[in-house]
Amino acid sequence: MGKPNFLFAGLAAGLLAMATALVAFAYDLPIRDPDGAGMPTYVRLPAILLLAVLVDVVPRAIGRFWPSPAQMLRGCVSVTRERWGARHLIFAFSGLGVWYLAYVAFRNLKSYVPMVNDTLWDTTLARYDRVLWLGNDPATVLHRLFGTGWAAEFFSLVYIAWIVLVPVTLAVALMWTRHVSAGAWYVTAVTLDWVLGVAVYFAVPTVGPIYSDPEQFSGLRHTAVSGLQESMMNDRLEVLADPHHAHSVQTIAAFASLHVGIMVTICLVVHLIGLPRWVRLASWAFLALTVLATVYLGWHFFVDTIAGAALGAATVWMAAIATGNHERGWPKLVVRADDRPVSVGQSNQDRSTLRTPPSSSR
Repeated sequence: MGKPNFLFAGLAAGLLAMATALVAFAYDLPIRDPDGAGMPTYVRLPAILLLAVLVDVVPRAIGRFWPSPAQMLRGCVSVTRERWGARHLIFAFSGLGVWYLAYVAFRNLKSYVPMVNDTLWDTTLARYDRVLWLGNDPATVLHRLFGTGWAAEFFSLVYIAWIVLVPVTLAVALMWTRHVSAGAWYVTAVTLDWVLGVAVYFAVPTVGPIYSDPEQFSGLRHTAVSGLQESMMNDRLEVLADPHHAHSVQTIAAFASLHVGIMVTICLVVHLIGLPRWVRLASWAFLALTVLATVYLGWHFFVDTIAGAALGAATVWMAAIATGNHERGWPKLVVRADDRPVSVGQSNQDRSTLRTPPSSSR
């Protein structure tokens, strides 16, 4: 097998970018920086990179040379040389470039969905939900079970935590880990989540229960997510009215749930690469909370979560094949000494231990 890299993820991101350009040209739509209304990308990305490096380097320097300020300063230089050699810089920056290209293309394509396919499937998916829940609406069941006060605050916190979690996991995979096989596997899987996810958005456009049946959620306590839902609908209306003069992209699309899909990807990857038991258990617990939160708050139909789970599992397998992390087609972390950057101070004995993948029983 070849070395793990971002070749397949780069091809997927490139195809996504080409699709963005083709749709934009065919429908006379603008291509935007999806987060440009806040901080420009040329400022935001270097700031993120610098922060990631500092978080990686400074605590190690403090731990080694505390409490001498002069030694800690020299320690930062030493740790930077040790941790951020040329090989790891190439790995981290190439992975980040692939990720950002896929992200920008995904956000733009998602914004184009209502202009390309304006047929909404919300009524059909709501009917499927009631069949699966024996004639009941799943969100209503959850409102009765958990109430509409403190539970709304809690599930709002879960939803916002997910928004923070994904970039953190990408930082871990690209910037802080030295297991490049695992990092390439995860970043490729997330890239494929976006590729397959946006394809499903175009095939089965939906807005989600909070917008197709807002009365059902009118009794929930007003939370940070409530404000986000209102803001997203305002963005959608602005884009639909005049996409060329809108100040943002529209981000409403429910089927399939990429909140659930990416969480399934995270859960499967942390299990397959053998992270500690508490990390695996925490990941699965957060997946369960994500499913409950997205249905409770009205972001998704229950069938959206099923489709998202299937999508997230499929991309883990596809990424395993693409990055060489498999054994006869079964996903399995494959780590070799020449696949990962090795710290300057590592001994030959340390290097030899890298040839064996971490045990999944840890």
